[in-house]
Amino acid sequence: MSSEKGYAKHNALNNGNSRKTVEAKQSVLNESQSSGAFLDKISIQNKSFPEVSTDTPDLICLSHLRWNFVYQRPQHLMARCAIGRRVFFVEEPIFDEEPLGRLDISQDKHGIVVVVPHLPQGLSEEAVSANLKVLIDALFAEHHIRKYIFWYYTPMAIAFTDHLQPEAVIYDCMDELSAFKGASPTLKNYEAELFRRADLVFTGGQSLYESKVNQHPNIYAFPSSVDVQHFAQARTLTEEPADRANIPHPRLGFCGVIDERMDIELLTGIADARPDWHLVMVGPVVKIDPAILPQRENIHYLGGKDYKDLPAYLAGWDLAMLPFARNESTRFISPTKTPEYLAAGKPVVSTSIRDVVRPYGDMKLVRIADNVADFVASVEKAMQEDTKTSGWLSRVDAFLEQISWDRTWVSMMKLIDSAISTKKDDNKVNSDGAIFGKQALSIINTAKEPVFDYLIVGAGFSGSVIAERLASQSGKKVLIVDKRSHIGGNAYDHYDDNGILVHKYGPHIFHTNSREVFEYLSQFTQWRAYEHRVLASVDGQLVPIPINLDTINKIYGMNLTSFQVEEFFKSIAEPKEYIRTSEDVVVSKVGRELYEKFFRNYTRKQWGLDPSELDKSVIARIPTRTNRDNRYFTDTYQAMPLHGFTRMFETMLAHPNIKVMLNTDYREIEKAIPCREIVYTGPVDEFFDYRYGKLPYRSLDFKHETHNTSVFQQAPVINYPNEHLYTRVTEFKYLTGQEHHKTSIVYEYPKAEGDPYYPVPRPENQEIYKQYKELADATPGVYFVGRLATYKYYNMDQCVAQALSVYKQIAVKA
Repeated sequence: MSSEKGYAKHNALNNGNSRKTVEAKQSVLNESQSSGAFLDKISIQNKSFPEVSTDTPDLICLSHLRWNFVYQRPQHLMARCAIGRRVFFVEEPIFDEEPLGRLDISQDKHGIVVVVPHLPQGLSEEAVSANLKVLIDALFAEHHIRKYIFWYYTPMAIAFTDHLQPEAVIYDCMDELSAFKGASPTLKNYEAELFRRADLVFTGGQSLYESKVNQHPNIYAFPSSVDVQHFAQARTLTEEPADRANIPHPRLGFCGVIDERMDIELLTGIADARPDWHLVMVGPVVKIDPAILPQRENIHYLGGKDYKDLPAYLAGWDLAMLPFARNESTRFISPTKTPEYLAAGKPVVSTSIRDVVRPYGDMKLVRIADNVADFVASVEKAMQEDTKTSGWLSRVDAFLEQISWDRTWVSMMKLIDSAISTKKDDNKVNSDGAIFGKQALSIINTAKEPVFDYLIVGAGFSGSVIAERLASQSGKKVLIVDKRSHIGGNAYDHYDDNGILVHKYGPHIFHTNSREVFEYLSQFTQWRAYEHRVLASVDGQLVPIPINLDTINKIYGMNLTSFQVEEFFKSIAEPKEYIRTSEDVVVSKVGRELYEKFFRNYTRKQWGLDPSELDKSVIARIPTRTNRDNRYFTDTYQAMPLHGFTRMFETMLAHPNIKVMLNTDYREIEKAIPCREIVYTGPVDEFFDYRYGKLPYRSLDFKHETHNTSVFQQAPVINYPNEHLYTRVTEFKYLTGQEHHKTSIVYEYPKAEGDPYYPVPRPENQEIYKQYKELADATPGVYFVGRLATYKYYNMDQCVAQALSVYKQIAVKA
């Protein structure tokens, strides 16, 4: 939503059934005197609200949306919640010219207590939070709110609720708010804190779930549901609303907020291509200038409508449309209106929004089109073919039976009750304040003598190898702790819902020149011979990468020999006196044209930087070949674990001296479970509480898909050094050798924030790391091992080799 001081500005609520005001009687303190600007004297003007005497916790919903704005996910869920408990719906503040802070409180027909803070304009973000804390505390006191659950829609609310003690914290992440126009720059930091505090996380769609799944151990996808009975009225209603009665047919309708997510060019193109069609746009215009909306005789803007009146508007449409733009703000949306349109019995055409394509497009319930010509053609087909007589509506109704809001709420409540029960039963607090569950409690030694010889932080290659060596070779007792819900780190693989073995965090291909490393791992797995091959999509062709003889001949339509291609490379290369950057490396070898085709865009996507800004080491390891060798690696040992990486890790850690705790931050248990020494494989800057700032990393989003075909693409991996947002697509069956009638793939989308994968190799970052390394070297009893702890990109075999080396140091010292 649009923001001021990090909060959304909206019009005030309409009056509810009853209203009262919590008002600050003292003007806001001058910020030059107090950055907090606390309101220290509150008086409350009372009007009666029903008091609920029950042991059921109240629910405090903290939302970025207005209760009386558009009836959508929060309204559906909170209205159902209010049947069994008190619900307080706290909105973001409204900033006005009044000098006093106050709460405007009303009650709607569902019994929801709607709370709207009002604050003076011009406050800093810190002052806003400080004043909101006072007002919220007053609300809690007035309504005797003592036992309660927090339900967050906006992470920004952490700023004024972090001092309170709820029975449970629920984060219903219905949108990627950081991608919306006007989002606060602090929103992502607050969301990270909310993930840390939350007992349970819901997402508003499958794509959003996939982008957040690694950020919380207790996260569930609840895509948009539907009130079928309400919208099914549109199938029988015949009376026309007055503002629609004179609009000719065919009518193509849209219902929802009209904002930056709307594809203006597509809307204009449809109207111009088919002037006989009439586009009916129902909904408020928000966060964009109405003047930029296309004005045509066949486009009709009817404004916002009450939820109860929507079926009457949908009844008069010949087709419903979702003309969304494909941009950052729509990347993770799961439009509630999709099932609502279908419940109304209307054929639907949408742009390729991921959570519409899957499942609605895949199930042939909704047609997908992205450009004007395709959209027009799809509308024509939908109006002719998606009818009751074709069987389409029967398939629609069968699907809609499974996704009612009632079912969604029941499922959510089961998870909430379970989370609260687990929190009460399993979590104990010792005298040091460390929190742990039953698994940890069962191994605590109340004596001062250490229970374990070594605490190992992280169950990836580095931590697991050292744990295995310490247990099997030195007879040490080892506790491995990992924040994630699995062992294996980024190499973790598992069978997906279709029974296909996939790598959760992108492809992991084992290769090494080290006999020691290969023979060590061979103790824990059998191998499947595998030589990796990659194609790149360049100029509409798929060609081998690294660049070889076949690559050049195919790109340029030539028939060079190995000797000739060597001369060709020399003729196009641009020699550099000094090789400093990744651009220098490539241009000096293969010239600028091939650099532009194969390397520049891929590197920009992967690193968020131009190759001219990156150290030469980033691309230096990518070879250029004059022969036809199309293997990606040329190492002596190239193979894949026969039964997968996770099975190999399970065998490695199956020693009686090794205990594993998952879903656990080591800081929660390090004081309660004594260990003699620590092996730390996490981020070194995090270990030292970011004393010298945060070390930059590149992260990835992984989009997994399963297709009903035995083969999806021509190679295990295809790189996309072009305008696509993703860098590569991997098909796992090539890697694993599994036979299956379906196939699973993954798209990789580089990004700046998220799990740390790739240290950014720039001189200024190395200078920061040097400071942390000095701290690490001076920290007794802690060994820093692996990619994150040494801020260096290692292949798997390099992680194993380093871990074996560190183990030898530990053994000698012991």
